[in-house]
Amino acid sequence: MIRYEAPGRINLIGEHTDYNQGFALPIALPERTVVSFAPNGSDVLTVARDAEHGEAHILFDTTPGDVRGWAAYVAGVVWSLRRAGHRVIGGEMSIQSAVPIGAGLASSAALECAVLGAMLKATGARVDRIEQARIAQSAENEYVGAPTGLLDQLASLFGEARRAVLIDFRDVTVRHVVFDPDASDVALLLIDSHARHRHADGGYAARRASCERAAAELGVASLRDVQTQPSNRHARHVVTENRRVLEFVSAVEDCDFERAGRILTASHASMRDDFDITTEHIDLIVDTAVQAGALGARMTGGGFGGCVIALVSVADVERVGDALRGAVPGAGYPEPAITRTRAGSGAALA
Repeated sequence: MIRYEAPGRINLIGEHTDYNQGFALPIALPERTVVSFAPNGSDVLTVARDAEHGEAHILFDTTPGDVRGWAAYVAGVVWSLRRAGHRVIGGEMSIQSAVPIGAGLASSAALECAVLGAMLKATGARVDRIEQARIAQSAENEYVGAPTGLLDQLASLFGEARRAVLIDFRDVTVRHVVFDPDASDVALLLIDSHARHRHADGGYAARRASCERAAAELGVASLRDVQTQPSNRHARHVVTENRRVLEFVSAVEDCDFERAGRILTASHASMRDDFDITTEHIDLIVDTAVQAGALGARMTGGGFGGCVIALVSVADVERVGDALRGAVPGAGYPEPAITRTRAGSGAALA
């Protein structure tokens, strides 16, 4: 029996910059998806998730459109592995996950990377982590039909405890950055709004297409090449977000979490005012957290729901939590789930 696990991720800063060849700074989460795989040499992969999701049978000649729902991510890995020239082995697979679905925490990438790791282990194939990320991304982009960048898979594969992953998407390089707010008596809060979103829906794809049009209008290969302040709001978000990523890295390397918090809040304002991917619900959570004393807060993930992160002095954690549990339900939204989290390790044998 092979057991392989991969984490979800929080993107600290750098939203919608990945497919624009920019910068992003995610961390791997402690929460993980665990795949148990018993190869049997057959030509079919039987996958069980739980009583609610049932069981799926995936043939090796599967093509995009054959499998729908959660099992499409597993089928996509099979398809992408074979297309990349790698051998696959059939067998019985079961999946358990602590990564919430639709919360903007990369549950799909965690599933893809865990399945991929287990299948590579079964065949003994050695594939470097950058290539693994590309195989998993291909499964999501081309099989499932969600036009995401490479951020989620890289974060899941390269995560390290007490480290953030600085990714430069122009040349796809990774540098680890110390990210340990606990050592400075600062907490990283993960605030789940319970408003679910799906990358395969239209909002994410529309923003990506908008960025591609903006780059073409500006005569550049990607928005990474824009040095001035563009008038196009969507392009402006990407250009200024790239700067904020590097400023945030500088702040946390100096253990200046007050400055880092202000940069988070500025990032949220850009997503709200320029990129149009937040909601009134999410904005309320951010505003309430900051007004209650958070050093900074922003939505994390592709947008239109999901989670908010906040940097909060340990002494203010209870006050910020109380404010959120009062204001958010008071406005007619579900009470948010608030947890203190930290950077965890990346994908590995369980």
